[in-house]
Amino acid sequence: MLILSGHFTTVTTVAWSPDGSRLATASRDQTARVWDAATGKELLTVKGSGGDFRCVAWSPDGKRLATTSWGKTAKVWDAGTGKELLTMRGGQYFFWIVAWSPDGRRLATADGDGTANVRDAATNKRLLTLIGHGGFVTRVAWSPDGKRLATASNDRTARVWDSATGKQLLVLSGHGSTVYGVAWSPDGKRLATASHDGTAKVWDAATGKGRSA
Repeated sequence: MLILSGHFTTVTTVAWSPDGSRLATASRDQTARVWDAATGKELLTVKGSGGDFRCVAWSPDGKRLATTSWGKTAKVWDAGTGKELLTMRGGQYFFWIVAWSPDGRRLATADGDGTANVRDAATNKRLLTLIGHGGFVTRVAWSPDGKRLATASNDRTARVWDSATGKQLLVLSGHGSTVYGVAWSPDGKRLATASHDGTAKVWDAATGKGRSA
């Protein structure tokens, strides 16, 4: 067993680098850290979010990290040096989750204002705003081919969107409470959702038909 010691309060997220050689963690101590996954040695600490870190995500090439925080910002960092490369500001709202597109060119955020947004990962230009949920968005996930986005919300639905146009393609209804998780199957043909109602469901990503687990 390997113990990664360094944070001094709750660790909110952990994520493997794409090549499996490193781990990234986010914490309520207002830092995110990178660790050697073989030895547990701390390689990097980043701070400056203005609040507790909520989420950390690796870019597909492993060269960048994206983080979200209660400080109403999402940031992109150089995963080798810790240099801050990009700051996304949420105004009066916080960012819940950030996710990289499979090609590493775009970032999707789940925002506290009930929308999800897609931005250029190099320039911070906002490319799309996904509007349709009746509550805050708790999760966002790219399809394996990057052509669709799935979102989850406390409005008890998950939704599927065209990632090029922002068009809403599907509404997945059936959970009795907040949907906290949404994940694509590796072939992109199914979606799994997880809810506060105590169920997980699997859906056909083309038709929206689902079944409970």
